[in-house]
Amino acid sequence: MAPEYVSKGVFSVKSDVYSFGVLLLEIVSGPKISSVLLKADFSSIIAYAWSLWKDGNTKDFVDSPIVGSCSLDETLRCIHIGLLCVQGNPNARPLMLSIVSFLENGDISLPTPKETMYFVENNYGADGAAENTVNSANTMSITVLEGR
Repeated sequence: MAPEYVSKGVFSVKSDVYSFGVLLLEIVSGPKISSVLLKADFSSIIAYAWSLWKDGNTKDFVDSPIVGSCSLDETLRCIHIGLLCVQGNPNARPLMLSIVSFLENGDISLPTPKETMYFVENNYGADGAAENTVNSANTMSITVLEGR
């Protein structure tokens, strides 16, 4: 979910751009955003992609079946575009029209993404079991208003 929805409960016109960026990163890397199989103890696929991108190791983010069947330059461009889409500030995210242009035309230079926000808190061990947490939907109460 887009950060503006998580923090304030509102969608922006760029919430779909955020979701597209997450989807793009998932396609390129393989694991889903909430996967407990993420490497190097990163809280999310976004944090993992950002760390590799800023260190210049973006090719390590690419899933092995994609490496053999796609151009590495195009794949790295997709990661760059994905990071632009998941910016914390909706105004920093590109418009979908720009994203289509970025994907269709490899000659267009891309802006440099800034480090984004991370929301996923890792409360799970290597086996996927919760560690010292109690999560239940039954702790919710519902109030019904009735007249006197």
